[in-house]
Amino acid sequence: MKIVVACGGTGGHAFPGLAVAEELVKRGHEVTVWDSGRDVESSVMKRWKGAVFSTGARPLAAKNAFAILRSIWRCRREMRRTRPDALLAMGSYSSLPPVLAARVCGVKVYLHEANTVPGKAVDLLSRFAETVAISFAMTTRFLPGAKTVLTGLPVRADIASGTRFPFIPPNAFVVFVTGGSQGAHAVNVLLADALVMLKKDLAAAGAARPLYVIHQTGVKDEGLVMAAYAAAGLPSRVHAFEDEMANAFASADVVVARAGASTCFELAACGKPAFLIPLPSALRDHQHFNAEAFAAAGAADEGVQAKLSARAVCRYLRHKYDHPEALAGQAAKMKALATPDAAARVADLVTGAGGSAR
Repeated sequence: MKIVVACGGTGGHAFPGLAVAEELVKRGHEVTVWDSGRDVESSVMKRWKGAVFSTGARPLAAKNAFAILRSIWRCRREMRRTRPDALLAMGSYSSLPPVLAARVCGVKVYLHEANTVPGKAVDLLSRFAETVAISFAMTTRFLPGAKTVLTGLPVRADIASGTRFPFIPPNAFVVFVTGGSQGAHAVNVLLADALVMLKKDLAAAGAARPLYVIHQTGVKDEGLVMAAYAAAGLPSRVHAFEDEMANAFASADVVVARAGASTCFELAACGKPAFLIPLPSALRDHQHFNAEAFAAAGAADEGVQAKLSARAVCRYLRHKYDHPEALAGQAAKMKALATPDAAARVADLVTGAGGSAR
């Protein structure tokens, strides 16, 4: 089969799409990945070695109306030229032009919704889809007119195969902070302050285990965070974009992160306990509902950004430092939430139950 996988906008949509694309290629299908062509996708898309088509899709806003119409026309022209058998769209604004073009061209459409609460794109486009694959069972109630199948969220195949960074002391307590591929300023500032406090508290108490921090900051805050840790003498690995995510997860005792679906399911794949701080402005508060689902399972704790102080986060992390058995319990519950065959399930959906090439 010739299959288009439309994914992009953020790493949270691109990584799951690439995971399915890689599964489809393994099965002998001809796959082209469609992204929006924006710079923010470049660090994620470089892992894909196959064909790429940039649609020029832009976020849904009145100021982008002309660019969106141009993208729909561009997608329609490419679809008529290549004549794919199916389109898998992973949500976000980058799905809109490919799905509308597929509708006009008579190409079968499949959608995947990563979050608990569907975004605008999936909500709007579900009426055109053969099936919507979902990551959380509760999502069905928000798509009453669509056929849904629970697949879980595909994650990159290598995410759970990392090893601890060799330069980290073997007895260190490691905190991994990530706001996603684009970073999260509020989380960066909050955690930098909290971790500097924690280092001071541990030193004053004569604690035996040293503290080590891995921090993915996004481009804008890399220098700020790096300087804060350097001034405090806090051993750390700080990068705008962490190229070795599998090793970062493997090294961590606890992860502090936003609650995007990709992050949540990568945590599950790696069995890593987490403190989740949902993005307050997330559409329909979907990150809160993601975090709530993982917290309800005992796999994570949730914090409300507006109510968190650096001292409160410091106390939270100190409690985890002092109670490794609690972290071990959360890790086991996190691992139980993993769906390691999610990419295969979505591939089966797009190609038919057997998923064989034809």
